[in-house]
Amino acid sequence: MNEFWIQLQYSFSVTGPIFIMLGLGIALRRWGIIEEKFIETGSKLVFTVTLPALLFLSVVKADLAQVGNINLLLFALAANTATFIIFECLAHWLVKDKAERGVVVQGAFRANTGIIGLAYVSNAYGENGLVVGSLYVAVITVLYNILAVITLTRSSPGNQSLNTGYLLRSIVKNPLIIGICAAVPFSYLDINIPEVLLKSGSYFADMTLPLALLCTGASLDLKQLRQDSTHAKYSTYGRLIIAPGLISLAGYILGFRGLELGVIFLMSAAPTAAASYVMARSMGANAKLAANIIALTTVGSLLSCSLGITILNSFNL
Repeated sequence: MNEFWIQLQYSFSVTGPIFIMLGLGIALRRWGIIEEKFIETGSKLVFTVTLPALLFLSVVKADLAQVGNINLLLFALAANTATFIIFECLAHWLVKDKAERGVVVQGAFRANTGIIGLAYVSNAYGENGLVVGSLYVAVITVLYNILAVITLTRSSPGNQSLNTGYLLRSIVKNPLIIGICAAVPFSYLDINIPEVLLKSGSYFADMTLPLALLCTGASLDLKQLRQDSTHAKYSTYGRLIIAPGLISLAGYILGFRGLELGVIFLMSAAPTAAASYVMARSMGANAKLAANIIALTTVGSLLSCSLGITILNSFNL
């Protein structure tokens, strides 16, 4: 029993700082210190500048030959595609309103790997975890964009055709993908970057997770948590229980252990990405349902992730 509590305390050391930062964001918004304009500007700064800088520096400083396990990245693509297919099948059966199926499916499979997932991994495994997590984010971000457009298009009331041009532009212009792809040649070719540029970039990188978590907390609408939305609950169960359970089990069966299995779980246990709201709104889907899913999964993931970390550590996985 004492061992269990030790592992539980460790899990909260990983999720606790994130919970505190999200709570602080909620409090600052309620006290009027953080306003909507700050959230909008801060979120844009994170997505376009500080997070790409963090990912870039993480990859540049790493020895990709040592940490770049291609099998892990291929597994991430295959496992997340498989869960997407599962959720598509379940939504066809559970969600009678076709117009909301895409939002439900996106909320279930699209994890917030770039912010909360990376924060989990960084807290649990430090610099090495951050590098592996950055590469994971790189490949999974492309996949998420593709699958989100597919599911939202399929459930569109107008039955619009898949906009391949829009999809390609969203991938090519994604700052996170640009930041990581730009860093790979520097790492593999061992190109030295002037110290002044590294130091300047680290200033941006260091503010990423605190600013992102503050903005995420401040943007949460807790009133959404009180709404009785069956469809939002479907997505929440999928995002917090089914996806991390199936993906982590598959990773264990295929032989992933230690840091790699931890990254697989922490990334798949992250709540629904905030980008799902933006995507749903831009494609004419139910944006309020998307916001409800984000709120439910963000709060719920702090508990489900803590439990998952406890289980992994209790069995020395």
